[in-house]
Amino acid sequence: MNKFVELMEKSFVPIASKLGNQRHLVAIRDAFVVSMPLMILGSFGTLINTLPITAYQNFMMNLFGEKWLAFGTGLNNGTFNILSLLTVFALGYNLGRSYKADGLMCGVVSVSAFFIFGGLTGLNSKGLFVALICGIIATEIFVRLSNNHKLVITMPDGVPPAVGRAFEALFPSMITLALFGLVPLVCAFLGVEDVVNSFYELVQKPFMGLSNNLGAAIIIPFAIQILWFFGLHGGNILAPFMETINTPAIDANISALAAGDPAPYLINKPFMTAFVHLGGAGATIGLIIAILLVGRHVKTLRTVTELSAPASIFNINEPMIFGFPIVLNPILFLPYVFGPVILCVVAYLVTKMGLVPAATFVIPWNIPPIIGGVLATKSWTGGILAAVNLLLSVLIYLPFVKIIVNQETKKEHMNA
Repeated sequence: MNKFVELMEKSFVPIASKLGNQRHLVAIRDAFVVSMPLMILGSFGTLINTLPITAYQNFMMNLFGEKWLAFGTGLNNGTFNILSLLTVFALGYNLGRSYKADGLMCGVVSVSAFFIFGGLTGLNSKGLFVALICGIIATEIFVRLSNNHKLVITMPDGVPPAVGRAFEALFPSMITLALFGLVPLVCAFLGVEDVVNSFYELVQKPFMGLSNNLGAAIIIPFAIQILWFFGLHGGNILAPFMETINTPAIDANISALAAGDPAPYLINKPFMTAFVHLGGAGATIGLIIAILLVGRHVKTLRTVTELSAPASIFNINEPMIFGFPIVLNPILFLPYVFGPVILCVVAYLVTKMGLVPAATFVIPWNIPPIIGGVLATKSWTGGILAAVNLLLSVLIYLPFVKIIVNQETKKEHMNA
């Protein structure tokens, strides 16, 4: 185990650290973070319209008629249905700011580039991949052209700052968008009439299929946990990759649900929050419960655990990860890294068998366990699955906690 840890520290951790700080990946991650509150709101709109309780549906229909659906539909139109538009602007803005350029203009140019590509037909999650490409390339071109002083019009003193920035961006933005205009021109000659939908069918849709198989149930939690074990924020580092799968998958699930069809994508962000990240990455609420069961008599363990427990209820587990510590703790490597893999596989198989509805409701990441399972699936069976996984996490951690308790007990006796 020690040799494995040393090898990972030398070869894997430096690469992961650079990846987590890479400019474009950070900008993509932050762009999705901006849209997350809107996605939660949009999920509420869908929940209001599609809550699977016959009495509720009949009551609302009899009281208001079909027009009662307008509220939830409006929330969905203002969130999920313009997700790509929000993302491309936020990406351009964040990437531009990382270059210390005019973030607002970078966002505006990115939006224009997206519409030149035909973004009007892909404002929802269908255009998400194209939006990411447009946001990155448009911002890179615009920033480089803006650094060419020959292309920048400098206004005299006394001109309002907003007007001055607009003239400074005039030629760089015009050249950037003109270059983007060549793409649909070439595509038209090649017979591709809709760039966004063609890209969706060719690339994005097959890529989303990764969220609907057993391999994903193993690889996704393992990748997140192995990063966390070495003190790197696995969720943040992998967010740019995961959100490109999660966000369209959630949107597709909600659309299928609204149409009365089964949800096509099982593994998504609500799924992971509700059934895998119980108490935070690594399902550490199971570790806390295990310590409280067999290690309360050990003062060092009890102190850290009792201080960490309240935050863990809301999936905040940094006190345990860095204070216990879990990071680089060889005894906890197996349960911390592979425990969530087991939970994910169990939840995936149960959902696949139809015993629990698919997770279609976007829940806040800090929703308490079990409650999150009910909300994510809009079913009490989701709460039961979350409770089963919670119990399973305790059982996974328990033998390893006993090892730690024995070690700490021996230390206390030696000190005494």
